[in-house]
Amino acid sequence: MSSLSSYIDKKVLVITADSRTLVGNLLSYDQLTNLVLGQAVERVIRTPDDTEPSTEVPLGLYLVRGDNVCLVGLVDGPLDDSINWQDVKGSAIGGIKHV
Repeated sequence: MSSLSSYIDKKVLVITADSRTLVGNLLSYDQLTNLVLGQAVERVIRTPDDTEPSTEVPLGLYLVRGDNVCLVGLVDGPLDDSINWQDVKGSAIGGIKHV
């Protein structure tokens, strides 16, 4: 595992094993990649044929178990803030399968 220390107190995007997209400020992590996110939201991106708009579900303080983390990346704040997430459409990211 690469160190996440440079990501502390920064806005990150987390993709989980069940293909959820979480965005929040990384407050803490441990050696098992358990993550604590502050001001977290879940982005629910709808498919192009879905008439409902995409949504951001507020979660607040949120703990993500390390065995559920697939990806952690920094978010470009100004670019992220300029996007109207209700208008974004896309395909689902498929989940992972444990064997």
